Amino acid sequence: MSTHTVQTAAKKAAKPKVKKFQVAPYLFVLPNFLIFSVFIVIPTIIGFVYSFNEYDGLNPMEFTGFDNYKEVLSNSEFWTALGKTGLYALIVVPLIYCVSLAVAVLLVQNIKLKGLFRSVFYLPTLLSFIIVGLSWKWIFADFGILNHVLNLLGITSVHFLSDPFFANMSVIIATVWSRVGFFMVIFVAGLQVIPKDFYEAAFLEGASKWHVFRKITVPLLKPTSLLVIMIALIDAFKAYPLMFSLTGGGPGKETTFIVQYIYETGFMKQELGMASAMSVVLFAIITIFTVIQFKVSKGGEN
Repeated sequence: MSTHTVQTAAKKAAKPKVKKFQVAPYLFVLPNFLIFSVFIVIPTIIGFVYSFNEYDGLNPMEFTGFDNYKEVLSNSEFWTALGKTGLYALIVVPLIYCVSLAVAVLLVQNIKLKGLFRSVFYLPTLLSFIIVGLSWKWIFADFGILNHVLNLLGITSVHFLSDPFFANMSVIIATVWSRVGFFMVIFVAGLQVIPKDFYEAAFLEGASKWHVFRKITVPLLKPTSLLVIMIALIDAFKAYPLMFSLTGGGPGKETTFIVQYIYETGFMKQELGMASAMSVVLFAIITIFTVIQFKVSKGGEN
């Protein structure tokens, strides 16, 4: 081999390879990107613009600056609806967390028909919230199945949907029933990646199941728990279809949570600018809660 050939080969080897631009990966991502942009990004930007204007959807927008935000901050009905939503979240999120974790722990054991039980618990998550609300309405209504059973037992009918306390309990029960299966799947995935060696070593040393659960399972599930709590919290603050179909926000305004109040402001009162400002405030509050939770839990680190 000549010296010239060797030098040419060395230059080619030393020359950095330029990667060719790959179009195919971007084409696969493009449909999701378009859907996300059309239904999430663009409406968000439009809503943010609306929040600085007085707009009823028919007449031209009139720029009002921060007037909508000032009115939102002094709107007692807005804060009442937000307070009810916060109380609802304070009850629902721990319930969903505990029930879904308990179900997941049971269904990762070697039991018969494990796949069937997982399917049964997961099925409610496939239903829309409107269907869930209507289904539970047939159970809790004055003419519903539950009151019929109570009457057969000689017990007076309970006004589940017209009594403030029972209406809130009905909403909570329906919510937990419809969401446990979804979070159960997340917990099952988290439990399956925990090394079995930890459990075997603990049981060899005589640790009880409860001690193993507290000292091994819960700490190692911290990242999964953070994900579950964050999603459940966001779900609770934007809850609307289930309540609308189950109680209609009643009795009175007892189960009118923040998203329904924003909807009524925007589309029934035709105050789109005000409703948009409320949405921005709600988004800011959820973001603050999420950041605080993330910081407290140290990003889910064990």
